[in-house]
Amino acid sequence: MCGIAGLFHLGTIKPVDPQRVKRMCDVLAHRGPDGSGVWTAPGVGLGHRRLSIIDIAGSPQPMQSADERAMIVFNGEIYNFRAVRKELEERGAQFRTEGDTEVILAAWQQWGEDCVKHLDGMFAFAIYDRADRTLFLARDRLGVKPLFFTELSDGSLAFASELKGLLAHPLLRRDVDPRAIEDYMTWGYVPDHRSILYGVHKLPAGHTLLLKHDSPLPKPQQYWDVSFERRHKAKPRDLEAELLHHLQQAVESRMVADVPLGAFLSGGVDSSTVVAFMAESSRGKVKTCSIGFDVESADETSYAEQVAQLFNTDHASRMVSSDQFDAIETIAGMFDEPFADASALPTWRVCQLARESVTVALSGDGADEAFAGYRRQVFHAHEERIRSYLPDGLRHRVLKPLGNAFPKLDWAPRPLRAKTTLQSLAGNGPEAYARALSVTPPEIRMQVFSEDQIGLMRGYRAEHPFMDLMANAPVRSGLDAAQYADLKFWLPGDILTKVDRTSMAVSLEAREPLLDHRLVEFAAGLPEGLRVRGGQGKYMLKKAMERYLPKDILYRPKQGFVTPIAEWLRGPLAGKARGIAKSAMLARTGWFDNEKLAQLSEAHIAGKSDHSRLLWQLIMLDRSLARLGIV
Repeated sequence: MCGIAGLFHLGTIKPVDPQRVKRMCDVLAHRGPDGSGVWTAPGVGLGHRRLSIIDIAGSPQPMQSADERAMIVFNGEIYNFRAVRKELEERGAQFRTEGDTEVILAAWQQWGEDCVKHLDGMFAFAIYDRADRTLFLARDRLGVKPLFFTELSDGSLAFASELKGLLAHPLLRRDVDPRAIEDYMTWGYVPDHRSILYGVHKLPAGHTLLLKHDSPLPKPQQYWDVSFERRHKAKPRDLEAELLHHLQQAVESRMVADVPLGAFLSGGVDSSTVVAFMAESSRGKVKTCSIGFDVESADETSYAEQVAQLFNTDHASRMVSSDQFDAIETIAGMFDEPFADASALPTWRVCQLARESVTVALSGDGADEAFAGYRRQVFHAHEERIRSYLPDGLRHRVLKPLGNAFPKLDWAPRPLRAKTTLQSLAGNGPEAYARALSVTPPEIRMQVFSEDQIGLMRGYRAEHPFMDLMANAPVRSGLDAAQYADLKFWLPGDILTKVDRTSMAVSLEAREPLLDHRLVEFAAGLPEGLRVRGGQGKYMLKKAMERYLPKDILYRPKQGFVTPIAEWLRGPLAGKARGIAKSAMLARTGWFDNEKLAQLSEAHIAGKSDHSRLLWQLIMLDRSLARLGIV
């Protein structure tokens, strides 16, 4: 795992200052503390920070091809590099190293832009081809590894693994995009189709970008997508066997490393599945680690201990409490852009714990998206069936006003919280799922935004790109559409961003075997009845894992890695909740109605409403702006 950065001149070819590239890389030193390098040529500069995982001594970067035609900087791991290397050797390629970086170079020379289709892994890389005078940027299929880029005023394109790499360049404009504030307040993060800053872009997952010195900046090209349009025809027992094969292959391929390796273990289905296959494939004890909370309802350490004992792992655990939120400044600095998933804190803590004994850790991320493990996906599929029986007029003229009038009973038992259900049924499928996934609904955003901010947005709503994505998805059902949206929107923007930044902050490489693209493609073809049964998701995954895991692990109610932030903001962190309405930083932006913020914070502290996620969004926005120095 590494950090990369670089510059490429579009139009007039100018010399590139290697010190400028070095500064862009130096701020990424946490991603690669084991080595660094910079290479420049007329019109191009590539920089690299290395975290040594495979071929520790033999694969320094930037790396040049054997014929000196191409140069690469690469962040990630190619899990099938040995198979690709063998194929390339049969075609005449020769290799000087034992790592995966040189394999990418040879694949580029053999297949050009199609090289990415031969690579199984997590990656973001840049290849400069001297002969064609082109720069090729690529990002892995599901967006595990990030890549930011922007055009600068001197006619160059700058790219980096994190926004802070671009911020190190003096020509980067630091103007906040008001639409990004709307995006952030909706989702709790700035999704991949936008950045907090005007003119800064993220290369989308499963896309490449080919740049030429004498051409303007082109649009990224998609090379992979997941389709839910076809269903497997095999018998369930055969599909179950195929699923187990995919799981085994995905885990084993991610256990290749020349450094100590372990796993995150929450005690849930997904991480326990990964640990089960690791234990089966490992000669020694698997190292596992988990994080617990000082609020009993959110603590899962007893389940993690149960699984650790079952597979005789070398297990370590640690607790997170509200007094550790002094780390807010550190968390904000990791993400650059505002990021309000409160589980970032325990994720960082479990990464710190893992790094004490390993350099690579496998996680269970991705199974909920691929196998329909989120309750919201199951609810959406059910609502879509109901929606199909209701006339449009009834939904719009009756259910919509009922939903708007119904009180928001955050304190009440779930069956009495009808407001969200009525609002969902009143809208179309994409609109309803956007509401289910969002942190702050539009009616609340319009209350807390100032008139100036509403004017700057010019009618833009963060739900629109999301709804377009769902409406054009390659799917057959409402469940398909919900999973597709989660895989393409939520996963790269929230989950994978969280894991990448928190793991890289401590120089730990995190790998996600349940996001093996072949496993994801297989899961997308499962009949709905093998994904959801009896109102519960991940049916086939759980059924297949019965031979490995006890039923009290497989079928207990889903808990998730949820930080008890609502309780903390009513108790030890109530002062931070009250302070947000008085924030000088937020006041300078002019984006919010401070009086309304004060009312919402007091209502939350008094237990009348649950505004914890909104308040946490504002706390993290305040700290992120302070760290960026852009307001």
